[in-house]
Amino acid sequence: MDHHKISVEKSARYFTLGKSDSNITTVFFVCHGYAQSANEFLEKFEPIQNDKYYFVAPEGLSRFYLRGSKEKVVASWMTHEDRADDISDYVLFLDKVYKEVIGKFSSDVNIILLGFSQGAATASRWAALGNSRIDKLILWCGFFPTDLATGGIPERIDLTVVAASNDRWISAKQEEEQVERIKLFFPAMKHIQFEGEHEIDIPTLKKIIWNL
Repeated sequence: MDHHKISVEKSARYFTLGKSDSNITTVFFVCHGYAQSANEFLEKFEPIQNDKYYFVAPEGLSRFYLRGSKEKVVASWMTHEDRADDISDYVLFLDKVYKEVIGKFSSDVNIILLGFSQGAATASRWAALGNSRIDKLILWCGFFPTDLATGGIPERIDLTVVAASNDRWISAKQEEEQVERIKLFFPAMKHIQFEGEHEIDIPTLKKIIWNL
């Protein structure tokens, strides 16, 4: 059996929250986790939306039916199959979304990238491999992927790692090990833990945003 590859055009989508006008001071790019949809993920940020914030939620390029459902469609950023191709594809996609969105705002707008769960690895790779300016990176219930073990993310980026006290997917030991590894490259990183599970915690999110 021979393995072949070809490149094809693909339609991808993203969702936005807010008005793209001159009042915007901060643009948030938010990357959802595995088996989520971008539009539902974006709804989580409605409590902090105001006339100065603009939110952009790109969606993973692979959509599928949620297990046990014939109607609910969710997405994934990648799998272990042909992972290098998936990474290259979504980095190009995210750069293209960035270029289309950022052109609407002034050059001094603040750019914040938040990645949740699987989206944390996606956001990390985009920050390291993409051609888009990122000012602040927030990894929520997720960390740098192992392929970024040697760094690669620009040191000028302000990094915050947010972890849950009762995360069913990440043990306390894993959290400690990952935070220590990240500190090797970002000694000034902020490490925040909230009481809760593997989710976007709104009170914690508000505190972080207000202090940025």
